[in-house]
Amino acid sequence: MKVFNTLTNKKEEFVPIKPNEVSIYVCGPTVYNYVHIGNTRPMIVFDVLRRTFEYLGYKVTFVSNFTDVDDKIIKAAKEEGVSEKELTDKYIKAYEDVRRGLNLLFPTYAPRVTETMQPIIDFIKELVDQGYAYEIDGDVYFRVTKIKEYGMLSGIKVEDLIAGASERVDENDKKESSTDFALWKKTDEGIQFESPWSKGRPGWHTECVVMINDIFDNGRIDIHGGGQDLKFPHHENEIAQSMACHHHPIANVWMHNQMININNQKMSKSLGNVLWAKDLLNELGCNVYKWLMLSTHYRNPLNFTDEVLASVKKEVEKVENVLKQTSLYLQVNHCLKEDYCQDSVDTMVEALADDLNTSLALTQILGQVKVLNQAMRVKEKDDSMISMGYQTLVRMLDVMGFVHDVKVLSEEDISLYQAWLNEKAVKNFEKADQLRAQLQEKGII
Repeated sequence: MKVFNTLTNKKEEFVPIKPNEVSIYVCGPTVYNYVHIGNTRPMIVFDVLRRTFEYLGYKVTFVSNFTDVDDKIIKAAKEEGVSEKELTDKYIKAYEDVRRGLNLLFPTYAPRVTETMQPIIDFIKELVDQGYAYEIDGDVYFRVTKIKEYGMLSGIKVEDLIAGASERVDENDKKESSTDFALWKKTDEGIQFESPWSKGRPGWHTECVVMINDIFDNGRIDIHGGGQDLKFPHHENEIAQSMACHHHPIANVWMHNQMININNQKMSKSLGNVLWAKDLLNELGCNVYKWLMLSTHYRNPLNFTDEVLASVKKEVEKVENVLKQTSLYLQVNHCLKEDYCQDSVDTMVEALADDLNTSLALTQILGQVKVLNQAMRVKEKDDSMISMGYQTLVRMLDVMGFVHDVKVLSEEDISLYQAWLNEKAVKNFEKADQLRAQLQEKGII
């Protein structure tokens, strides 16, 4: 398995901390609204990464959090006239509905910030005690200048940072340096927690470090993932805190997926081009949605256009049509077996094992579709070959997390289908049309 490590800026052979085990942490959403398609790119990308590791025989511990304490959450709760808990529960459910709809594996652990509060407070206290953080008027800030490795992920130098570098901390005169970021915020608005410094809530950059500490030994994992927009300041600030407490950068490998553009424009609320995942999922279905997301390498920007979508729909239609036709043939002739061609699946996985080359993997799926179509077109069909080709395609789709909802026929359905074939064979078209209508109504053809 080779992955591109953002920390070293090169593709590397993956070496796990523990033999045959992989620990992965992916930054989850701040749950104050529905999930947009940009949020789903890391969901899909890292799900394929997880599935690839599992196919290769690794035991995967996969963690993705929910940020359920934030200024945006407090604002949204006020606007909707509900408590922060009611709001976050609503949008966590909506997020999980999308995850289910996209046929993504659920995390091994999905911690919430509100359920990790004491470990967060303990961690901040340790940073204060060691001199890496300081308290002013109930707020606690991290001393960025104390970390000589700061910028090791993003390449940004402390001296080049402008005032207010941390995007979630308002500029003020209290901080020792404009580069310092908030670990704890004193507040009298919204949800609050007791701490040694004040009633308040944690800063954004601390929660992931603590959750990783809470779940994994010494806070060290194999892979930390997320969107490119989190690389700085969020992930850089995570590393700074870990360097202070544990003297390591949390993960041996850092992976970042690029952003999504809509018709060559950045997706943003100000442009009014935000696409909500739930709406797009209802419109396109799981397979088209995921195929679109995986058609471009995760480290390249994905451009969502009508032309790209039309092309993706045609490719998915080829896959689904051959699955339906082949499944019908195999069931009617009672010749479906479990054997598949492991070499073909392994070849596809080799593409995924090369830094998730999903576009090549999709090409290989289409290659298997072609093989299966050719086997179905010949007059003297080889039932064993068709069955193996079908199961091979199903296995390939499983590895990438696509769905293959083929109809399981009852004996009555099979008899109806055979009767239709018989009436066609003797050119009794009126009766054949009646049977065909019944088959269509049942969704068999």
